[in-house]
Amino acid sequence: MQRKLENGRKEKGGRRKSVRNSALYLLPSIFFLLTPLDIRAQQRPLTTEDPETIGSGRMLIEAGLDYGHDALFPVSGLSGNLMRWPVLGVSTGISSIAEVQLDGALWQRLAITDRRPAPLAHMLMITGTTTGSIDDAVVATKIRLLAEGARRPAVGMRFGTKLPNASNESGLGLDTTDAFGTLLMAKTVQSVRVVGNVGLGMLGDPTRGDRQNDVLLYGLSFARALTDAAEVVGEVNGRADTRAGDPPPGTENRSVFRFGGRYTRGMLRLDSALAVGLTSRDPGLGWSAGFTYVFDAFDIP
Repeated sequence: MQRKLENGRKEKGGRRKSVRNSALYLLPSIFFLLTPLDIRAQQRPLTTEDPETIGSGRMLIEAGLDYGHDALFPVSGLSGNLMRWPVLGVSTGISSIAEVQLDGALWQRLAITDRRPAPLAHMLMITGTTTGSIDDAVVATKIRLLAEGARRPAVGMRFGTKLPNASNESGLGLDTTDAFGTLLMAKTVQSVRVVGNVGLGMLGDPTRGDRQNDVLLYGLSFARALTDAAEVVGEVNGRADTRAGDPPPGTENRSVFRFGGRYTRGMLRLDSALAVGLTSRDPGLGWSAGFTYVFDAFDIP
């Protein structure tokens, strides 16, 4: 009788351990299934855009700090260490499938380490070893075309314009207006969400006002849930020149690899990431940190 009781206790203990292990294994998957779409659609610290929108009548506010070591500005000939703060983003849900976005940094400061001949170097108005300017703002609209299904990814489109807010005289701006459109796709498989972007960017030539350069825009990112609050993220994001011959200055190939983490509590998410430039024109190394907050802002009739 005693042996039967002991065996019964061992079997119950084994079952409890098995259930506990299964729960720990399923926890990240449950997190992705139950997390509201507006939280899953947040981007920071990534730049690859998720097709999910934040939701009707909701507002997303994000802010952070970006640093890039050995950044190069080929149009002005400046290079150095670039700090951007605060890097702000505001997204407003105008329907259940659409949102309007405004992104940019209120200030950027370059600690100059080198100056070389460049097409617009004669326009610089810099007397010391630092320069600063407001960042270019990006205004965009994102629309989700298809919701994610059991066998199909979520699909969306994003259209936007980059405004020429940064000045030529600071060496940090191009004084060009750019336009872009991208196709967005995303799929969650167990505890991993994969997002892909591909599109076309029309970049103005900062040395001439009568031509542009069309570039291929691309991005591929992942987010892997570790617990119900923490996840690791990574991406490769950039653009590829499609012109035969040398591209206009300021429109060359760009590509950055980012790897970081996010921690979510309610509607607040904290993030940080390291960045590695994959071309000679991108900062060699960089980092970013910030937060995102989503809230109900208004009712849409």
